[in-house]
Amino acid sequence: MSQDIPMTREGYESLQEELKRLKREERPKVIRDIAEARGHGDLWENAEYLAAKERQSFIEGRIQEIEDKLARAQVIDPSSVPRDKVVFGARVLLEDMETGERVTYKIVGVDEANIKEGKISVTSPVGRALIGHGVDDTVRVKVPSGTKEYQVLDILFD
Repeated sequence: MSQDIPMTREGYESLQEELKRLKREERPKVIRDIAEARGHGDLWENAEYLAAKERQSFIEGRIQEIEDKLARAQVIDPSSVPRDKVVFGARVLLEDMETGERVTYKIVGVDEANIKEGKISVTSPVGRALIGHGVDDTVRVKVPSGTKEYQVLDILFD
């Protein structure tokens, strides 16, 4: 049995857009590229043909992967969850207890995680450690170099 995949509305819509782009733009383009490359003769020594077939395989695989994720998606509505605890979809302001550095993370699904955008997966060590904690709580996170301690300064919802 397949497992539900939690994601934000933003993450769900992003996957839908990628799927639409792959089906409407990328798939037709690679089909045209294959047809054009076929016209160049011997297929087994035709680098353009082989590259286009490889791209087609990647595109079809990604389409299947996205369709599966969308079918199993469980879109979490942050407005329906408690606002006093860190939950999926929350934006959390933390202070590193050792360095005093402040950082904000949004707790998102695995496919949405992007550390450069401040989005961490609910299944990441930090994400798992934060879930259920409230403002002023101290959270300990096991990291490769030992244990980090953060204080939860604020919990926000978009």
